[in-house]
Amino acid sequence: MTQLHDGRILVRASCERGADEARFMLALDDDTSEFHRRFSRDPLLGPSTRALRGLRTRRKATVAHATLRAICGQLIQAGRALEIERSVIRSCGEDPPTREGLARMSPAALAKCGLAGSRASTLTRLVRTLDLEALKQRPETALTRLRREHGVGPWTVGVISLQGLGRFDAGLVADLGLVKLLASLRGRWPEPEETTELLEPYGEWQGLASVFLLQGFKRGLIPGASTDRARQVRARASRAA
Repeated sequence: MTQLHDGRILVRASCERGADEARFMLALDDDTSEFHRRFSRDPLLGPSTRALRGLRTRRKATVAHATLRAICGQLIQAGRALEIERSVIRSCGEDPPTREGLARMSPAALAKCGLAGSRASTLTRLVRTLDLEALKQRPETALTRLRREHGVGPWTVGVISLQGLGRFDAGLVADLGLVKLLASLRGRWPEPEETTELLEPYGEWQGLASVFLLQGFKRGLIPGASTDRARQVRARASRAA
């Protein structure tokens, strides 16, 4: 892949399928103009939508890979989650990992890669009992189906939706970055579930709004919020605990 001086993306692939996969992973065919039109003047999101207009979610080639990433990322630091994900991929012997490749790994094998026992069991159950790739062809029921699974909460659904299904309607509820953003705005450390209120105004764009809010927060683009203030609020909450 090469980005030209005029902003266009040049994708080189050995076959049409490879080009299609690259376009999906880079979200090149997605029209987000309605998102930018609706929220360009939003009190929180507006500055980020204007400053980061070309921002896209980097997707995974398979829904199975997005599912692996989501399960690895539950309730642990991002760096450690990525280490576990890479360890699983090495053990699986496929990159990107497929449902079939992951299904060959037992919960014990996944645990050896660093996954907690309950998460290893969840991942094994998902890849062995659910046709993950077929969820792309079932937009009306895909998210409902995922939400029925034990061990799959709103954040996990959001990651699979954004990075695996290529959808923008499921927000990253309880994401630590959004918790920090909310703490900075409210001056107190919130419960993770309170991020639902933060994302609710963005309706069917909650997933993409999550991406812009997280990046905007990191870059100081969210009015009234700062990472420094979030750290101060967290420190006060820790001392009071």
